[in-house]
Amino acid sequence: MQNKLKALVALALLAASSLAAAADLADDMDTIAANYKTALGTDSTDTLKQSLQNMRAAALDAKRGTPPKLEDKAADSPEMKDFRHGLDQLIGQIDQSLALANQGKLAEAKQVAQGFKQTRDANHKKFR
Repeated sequence: MQNKLKALVALALLAASSLAAAADLADDMDTIAANYKTALGTDSTDTLKQSLQNMRAAALDAKRGTPPKLEDKAADSPEMKDFRHGLDQLIGQIDQSLALANQGKLAEAKQVAQGFKQTRDANHKKFR
């Protein structure tokens, strides 16, 4: 009986931690925005890389969300596919910038990061 109780408690904690780990879409977008500001403002390659990694993780998590404007759409609707495609574009840009940062090319990585704004603006028009 005591082993069953321990197992049940462990499962409950595991489920709660996985729910807490998944941020909602607004939190993911806030994380992307804050780290974007940090990435553009830093002169440290390590800070840039960390910011880009944080942005990438938030963008991946955001792909599981649904913008309020599309709440009535099916997960496989063209609009939802377009939403996820926009995040895939951003993730590709982040990966490109991160690759440059990993090579120590801070200025080039930040230049690529400047392009994130166009991706953001285009997608905000459609989904915000």
